Amino acid sequence: MTDKENSGILLYAQLTENNYIHTVFFELADKAHELAQKLDGVEVNAVMFENPENISGLKESFQNMGISKVFYFDDKRLNEYSTVNYSTLFINLVKEIKPEILLIGATNQGRDLAPRISSALGTGLTADCTGLDINDKGQLAATRPTFGGQLMATILSKKYPQMATVRPNVFKVHNVDYSAPAQLIKKEVSALDGIKDNIGVLEFKKSVENVLNDLDNAEIIVSGGMGLKDKKGFELLKQFAQKIGASVGASRPAVEAGLASKDIQIGQTGKTVHPKIYIACGISGAIQHTVGMENSDYIIAINNDPEAQIFDIADTGIVGDFFEIIPKYLSLN
Repeated sequence: MTDKENSGILLYAQLTENNYIHTVFFELADKAHELAQKLDGVEVNAVMFENPENISGLKESFQNMGISKVFYFDDKRLNEYSTVNYSTLFINLVKEIKPEILLIGATNQGRDLAPRISSALGTGLTADCTGLDINDKGQLAATRPTFGGQLMATILSKKYPQMATVRPNVFKVHNVDYSAPAQLIKKEVSALDGIKDNIGVLEFKKSVENVLNDLDNAEIIVSGGMGLKDKKGFELLKQFAQKIGASVGASRPAVEAGLASKDIQIGQTGKTVHPKIYIACGISGAIQHTVGMENSDYIIAINNDPEAQIFDIADTGIVGDFFEIIPKYLSLN
């Protein structure tokens, strides 16, 4: 790596449209403290955009997560997300404070922002990580699935800052009091003067199906794979989900076969979930899928193949036919 003049960990605190801090930030903050302890207790700081009128109200959240400094920007041009405006200010801040590690949530916004920042800084970016650690040389060791999910690769960066994005629900938030002063530092936005942003948001629409089937916050998820055979199988799955108050997910092969919507895909190229109960129905258990749900609190697998890989991570395994088991359950009062 290049000679080290960088220090500390910087996290992106994305705000939701309702001006709440996105949950992935808290997951990153918890992991960042673990990493910081292996780097002799370096500072964990955050950056926030969007002209937050309730900055003082958010301060308590940053304090509880042990954030030392919160760099923020106050300008009406930041009211709506803009790749150009956000990345311009973000890049300037990183050049100024020189963090050794930069972590961003792999939300839709984060996936757009992170590559732009890494490209401008001439550093590497490990995307969609499932694990972060510090190796014996003090480098960020970022782990992610590779070769179509067949292998897990641990990647090191050659330059600072060492960047990684992490999908929501990959890391758990532990009940730890990280109490810190959370100094609020307002930064200049003059770098935006003269910049022409050719992209604007005309309208924002939420998918009704996504609102009703919120996988990110679901406590129970029933998910179907190719073992459900056809769309009738997924209709049966939905009936089962409705009966137990669960959200519905699907494996990538099932989505690619047209049995389910891409919006509910779980796995390496879909969502990462962390429900209290995950019920995998007709899912083989390939790593492409399990990487997106293996941190569920309790996993139940239903599969007619006793050698299916899904049983290796299941807390309870049921060897049997989905089309026999579920109708019997639905017939119960």
